[in-house]
This record gives sequence, structure tokens and C-alpha cells, in this order.
Amino acid sequence: MAGAEPFSVGGIVARIRDRAAAGQRTVSVDDMVAVLGRRSYGPFLFVPGLIGVTPLSGIPMVPAILAVIVAVFAIQIVLGRSHLWLPDILGRRSFDGATVADAMARIEPVAEKLDRWFYGRLPGLTGRHGVRVAALVCVLLAALVPFFEMVPFAGMAPMSAIAAFGLAILVRDGALMLAAILISLTSMAGLVWVLLAAV
Repeated sequence: MAGAEPFSVGGIVARIRDRAAAGQRTVSVDDMVAVLGRRSYGPFLFVPGLIGVTPLSGIPMVPAILAVIVAVFAIQIVLGRSHLWLPDILGRRSFDGATVADAMARIEPVAEKLDRWFYGRLPGLTGRHGVRVAALVCVLLAALVPFFEMVPFAGMAPMSAIAAFGLAILVRDGALMLAAILISLTSMAGLVWVLLAAV
């Protein structure tokens, strides 16, 4: 159904790709939100995290913008809001349409594999409380992204953890939730090591 919210990685990636390739020179954050709907938590952590591990993350300020978007959505999830809201100042932020479409096309094969690999394990970990804990960790990871940006492309580490949390919520996979926690801890440990090495 055209208006149905996507509940698969492939569906999300395809919708963003199609929107970005629809003859527009740019695609805004609001454009991406429009194709996802506003009542499913997973996509709103998964999509910014996913973009953060593509070459788009190499564009100056993009990781920081993505981190702010993650924080805005994650805080609302922690508070239990059923309808997620995005400030206009963030919604109007736009990216080159061709670049976004190309990035989504490149990861479509991976998205299809993710849909086959992850689904329904340890569902108790993706209940209401588990989702709020995951969102709280995502707020912390988003706050750390500017520090990761001191090293080129290092921001991919926290963004990959955020994407994993979003995917775990999306497909209700508790085992992936545990993996996302492990990625988060590894990312934070890596940041501490980098900061100590710089002292």
C-alpha cells in the first residue's frame, strides 16, 4: 500500500532513493520524514545513522546535523511521544538529491541482506522500556559525534551504533539490540583512547 509505513530496511532505503531521484536537485530532511511517516520509532534512528555511515558523512557538518536530528528524535522517544516532531530549522536542511540517491542505491544490496538476517530474536529486549533505553544511549552517542569528528570519518562509529539501534527497533530484534550496545561501548572506548592519545 503506497501510504503504508515501511517496516523493512529495503523498503526504507527504496523510498528515500525514489524521493531523492524524483527530479529534485535537493532532498530535505522533511522530504525523508514524509516518506517514513511519523509514528514508527525505528526509522528515525536508523535513517540518520545509516546516512552517517555512507560517504555523505565526509561532507563537513553533515555528521553534526545528523547527530542533532538523532538527538531530537531520541529525546522524544525517551519521553514516550507517539508522534515524532522535527523543528523546521532541521527539516529544511537539504542534501544533494543525486548524491543521496546514489548513496541509497549503493546500500540497497546490503539492506536486502539485513532484512534476511535480522528479525524477531529476543523480542523482549525491544519492548517499550528497551526502546527507551536504546533511545537514551542514542542521545549520548549523538552528543559525542562532534568529538569523533576530530578524526576524519571517525563519526561513522557512533552513527553505526545508532543505525543498529534503529534497525533493532524496526525489526524487533533483541539480539541486534545487544550488538548495538556492544558497538556503542566499543565506540566510546575508542573515543577515550583517541582523546588520551592526543593529550
